Amino acid sequence: MSPASLPFADLALATRLETAEGQSNAAFVDARAALEPGVGAVWRQIAGAYAMFDGVGSPLTQTFGLGLTQNILPDDLEAIEQFFHDRESDTIHEVSPLAGVELASLLVTFGYMPVELTSVMYLPLAGAPLTSGDVNPRLVVREVDRREADVYADVCARGWSDTPEVRAFIDSIARVSLAREGGPCVLAELDGVPVATGALFLSEGVALLAGASTVPEGRRQGAQRALLAARLQMAVERGCDLAMMCAAPGSASQRNAERNGFRIAYTRTKWQRS
Repeated sequence: MSPASLPFADLALATRLETAEGQSNAAFVDARAALEPGVGAVWRQIAGAYAMFDGVGSPLTQTFGLGLTQNILPDDLEAIEQFFHDRESDTIHEVSPLAGVELASLLVTFGYMPVELTSVMYLPLAGAPLTSGDVNPRLVVREVDRREADVYADVCARGWSDTPEVRAFIDSIARVSLAREGGPCVLAELDGVPVATGALFLSEGVALLAGASTVPEGRRQGAQRALLAARLQMAVERGCDLAMMCAAPGSASQRNAERNGFRIAYTRTKWQRS
C-alpha cells in the first residue's frame, strides 16, 4: 500500500484504535466477572476513559483512552484513582501521545512516571495484501470452540514456557479470552497438532489482533504468519476496514508486523505512580 493511501496518524485514528482496545478489554472484564465472580472484575467509563479492574496485578487493570475524547482535569484523575483505590489496586494509565502534552504534565504533577512503551500499529484492510509470503501448507488455522478451553489454554501457556512464572496467569487469560464476546480465538495446527494461538476482537470496523503464542517445538514453521493471514481474512469478511496490533518497540513482534504491512501509528506510554 502506498503512503498516500494510508490514513493519517492523527487524533481521529488514535481515538479509533484506543476505543477498540478499550472495548476489547471491557469485554474481557465482563467475561472474567461471569467466569470468576470472586475476582470482582468491573469496568467503568470515567471522563471518557475506560477504567478496568481485572484483579490486583492483572495487566488489564488500568485505563485506556485517557484524554482522547475529553480534556482531563485534576478532578477527573482523582475520580479514576478512587475507582482503583476502592479495589486496593494501583492506578496505571496507558496513554497515546495524541492525548497531548498537557495530560503528560498533569500526570507528572500527580506523581506518575513513565514505566513502559508500546508501539501501536495499524493496517488498512481495503485492497491490502493480507500477509507477505506464502503460508506453510502443513498449517491449518481454525476457530476454537469454547468447549476446547483446556486445549487452547494449554497451547497459550506452553507458548510462554520461557517465562514459567507467568504460565499460570496466561492459562487464566486464555480461558477468559475464549469466553469473551466480540471475536474469535484461533488455533494453528501443524500436521493436525495444535502449535499456536491467536485472538481477534472486532469493534466498529477495527480488528484488534492479540494473544499470539507458539509452543517451542512449533516455532520457525510460519505459524504466526498463518494466524495473521487467517485473522485478517476473518476481519475483512466481518466488515472491518482497519487492523491493529501492539508490540514492544523494536521487538520481533513489531518487525513481523511491519513485514506484513503494518505501520506504527504512535508509541503509547504507560504511567504509574513513582
